[in-house]
Amino acid sequence: MPVRHVVYLHGFASSPASSKAAWFARELEALGIGFSCPDFNQPSFETLTVTRMVNQTLEAVEAAGEGPVALVGSSLGGYVAVHAAAKDAGRRVDRLVLLAPAFDFGGNRLKRLGPHDVETWRRDGRVHVFHYAYSEARPVSFALYEDAAAWDAFDVQLDIPVLIVHGRRDDVVDPAMVQEWAAGRPNVTLHLVDDGHQLTDSMPFIWEESRKLFEA
Repeated sequence: MPVRHVVYLHGFASSPASSKAAWFARELEALGIGFSCPDFNQPSFETLTVTRMVNQTLEAVEAAGEGPVALVGSSLGGYVAVHAAAKDAGRRVDRLVLLAPAFDFGGNRLKRLGPHDVETWRRDGRVHVFHYAYSEARPVSFALYEDAAAWDAFDVQLDIPVLIVHGRRDDVVDPAMVQEWAAGRPNVTLHLVDDGHQLTDSMPFIWEESRKLFEA
């Protein structure tokens, strides 16, 4: 059954106003498919946790109305999408599109947050990272790392279709790590493209592959 609604999950230090979110919103409107994008910066970027993002995602799924829902996650949003789908257990979410998914964020796999190593982050209790949506540095609490320890994407097994598009030249999320996650999961289709982390040049391809999955 075709998707009736798409929930887009933006990346770390991004927002619902991102260019990829806008692309999906525009194309989905033309197809008559509903669209929503929870703002993970609310109520505060500093108090961000994986648990909060997963819960915000599930709330957006519940608010989507009747019919199948797809999650589209970019970078950290891709990591959140996997965990939200696992929590949903196939009840509403029945397919995923993951763009440069940061599967190594949780389970104590994260070694650095931007220029900051984990031990510095732990010592100071928070670090300032550049927030692309606000065009300035914003603090984020070490509680984000502590909470993420309970959310290891490599422990998640899903039985719904998963489409991944990842850039071979990604210098933020290691392509080899994403290949490792996809290996042995027959429900996952992985496309490696000649692009960087933002996947800017690959958006036409991403949209065409996503559209086919949404309409299946």
